[in-house]
Amino acid sequence: MSTEPNFTNTIEEWSNFFIPLTDGVQLAARAWLPTNAIEQPVPAILEYIPYRKRDGTAIRDEQMHPYWAAFGYACMRVDMRGCGESDGLLLDEYLQQELEDAVEIIGWLAQQDWCSGKVGMMGKSWGGFNSLQVAALRPAALKAIITVCSTDDRYADDIHYRGGALLTENFSWASTMSCYMAKAPDPLLLPETWREHWLERLQNMPLLARNWLEHTYKDAYWKHGSINENYSALKAAVYCVGGWGDAYSVAIPRIIQGLPGPKKALIGPWAHKYPNFASPKPEVDFLAEAKRWWDYWLKDINNGIMDEAVIAAYIQDAVPPQATYEQRPGLWVEGNQWPLQSQTVDFNLSPNGQLTDVKTMGEVSLQSPLTTGSASGEYCVIWCGPDFPTDQRQDDVNSLCFDTEPLEHPISILGASEFKVTVTSNQNCGQIIVRLCDVSPSGSSKRISYGVLNLAMRDGLDCPKLVVAGEAINVSIKLDDTGYQIPAGHRLRLAVSNAYFPLLWPTPKKTKLTLDLASACLTIPCHDRSAVLARDLGQGYVCPVNKTKKIRPEKHDRMTQTDATDGRVTTLINDDFGEFTFLEHNLTVGESCTERHSILPDDPRSASSECRWHSHQSRPGWDINIYTQLKVTCDADYFYLNSNIEALENGIQIHQHKWQEKVSRGFS
Repeated sequence: MSTEPNFTNTIEEWSNFFIPLTDGVQLAARAWLPTNAIEQPVPAILEYIPYRKRDGTAIRDEQMHPYWAAFGYACMRVDMRGCGESDGLLLDEYLQQELEDAVEIIGWLAQQDWCSGKVGMMGKSWGGFNSLQVAALRPAALKAIITVCSTDDRYADDIHYRGGALLTENFSWASTMSCYMAKAPDPLLLPETWREHWLERLQNMPLLARNWLEHTYKDAYWKHGSINENYSALKAAVYCVGGWGDAYSVAIPRIIQGLPGPKKALIGPWAHKYPNFASPKPEVDFLAEAKRWWDYWLKDINNGIMDEAVIAAYIQDAVPPQATYEQRPGLWVEGNQWPLQSQTVDFNLSPNGQLTDVKTMGEVSLQSPLTTGSASGEYCVIWCGPDFPTDQRQDDVNSLCFDTEPLEHPISILGASEFKVTVTSNQNCGQIIVRLCDVSPSGSSKRISYGVLNLAMRDGLDCPKLVVAGEAINVSIKLDDTGYQIPAGHRLRLAVSNAYFPLLWPTPKKTKLTLDLASACLTIPCHDRSAVLARDLGQGYVCPVNKTKKIRPEKHDRMTQTDATDGRVTTLINDDFGEFTFLEHNLTVGESCTERHSILPDDPRSASSECRWHSHQSRPGWDINIYTQLKVTCDADYFYLNSNIEALENGIQIHQHKWQEKVSRGFS
């Protein structure tokens, strides 16, 4: 990390205070701001998320917010209604109440004696989502936002569906949120009411997986909060930040294309992390970059940031496929629109498995084993365990593959590839998955990008239409935007399958797809590696944090097992986030999670997903344990949800609730 910057202000921290809302609810907040802000008011920066400022994001908050405060900003980290020490209940993601509360907070901030009247909003993931959504409501004081690892389309790109196909991450995330929502407030901060708040939350816990399964296409439920429904609603300046290793990278190019107002984008090689402590490296000085943004939009300092290219994007060099990466070497380039260049290369598909420039005829069929996808990795690489896609060779064996000859010259891909084909299903359902892979001379196959389509969504994600068996369907599948250079001597591979478990839940019936090769075309966006980024993005810097004592270290592992008796493939994921004590207030916290996803090769009704979480909070004389469990199975018509939540206080069970739910599969 770089040395400490030349800060301009001494700061103070308000470890816990409450922001009043007009309905009587009080939201718990933590703040860092200059000590002289009353005499010299400063702009405010809001981060507004559900992840518990006292413990969940405490360390991350300390790594970032004091930095901007020391350069003359009032940085506010607010827990949403029903989270941490805040009043009320959290019943779902991005509800109108959540957004209206944020508008009220912004108005409250602007009126404080220590605030100049200008406010910025920022956040990663949930905080990036609601920054966009709140900006679309246009609160008067909100002048600019920074949205990191987020999306403008809650159905197309979030953690529930992809290309209209159901993600198993839908269930993993529901289980994660149940555990977070069930944690107790800290009695040191709410000595009189913590238990009352806690019991109220436990007794009103929603079954989020059911909520999300009840909406299998982009209906009004998902359109709410999807700012791509009306980009023109946003007036605040928008800085989009993310990485090619993140599930949400595809949204950044779309946002940049759609927003009519002031905007910027920064896309690195990173997973679902802030880029100043990102993985994989290289890190950049995100805090300084954000400061430049805030200085321009909140302090009217003409520092030239808006004279620079709109987009900075990273083209990754080829590396062998592996589950984790310490670093991704590559090249930063820049431009003013997406894609940065309009050069494309088209490939046709031949019956003998070639990607060629010659137009071909004929048909090919595929019926992938439902176990195809065991090398897919996590949908959203969040924890940075062994979560990236691994060698694709086994999945390639279960797919139709089309390869180029070894490349005479490198190809730098930057943007979204597209695959068009006419396809026929032998059933009234189907999904098609296309992967773009870099095949090395040794034979290893690295996934560069992929795209998914539930054939029921062929006319649009908001226009579901049942598949007619035997009827030819024209489809266009956009693969995720990426930046990647395939070296000379390697082959470019297009792999096509109709199963991809455990990343995607299987279709109700096992299908056979037939592709018309005369209609098939793969288009690749290329970059000539000119327009190299003109400025230095710096080295990652994080602020020092309050001391903690480690009790149990983190440990993450992922493995795939095949049962020799029936061929059932099971993916096992163990995420232990360790346990530690905050020495400042003697609170001990720990979390662990296990996931088990399994399927038989030929029976889509055999799919099963089970997630279990345990969280622990303690202080001498006070001990809280939360256990959550969600198991999902299916038949051709329904999903079956079995869920349980249990809360213990000092070893005594004080709450338990079980759900047994049947939900129609709809168009999934």
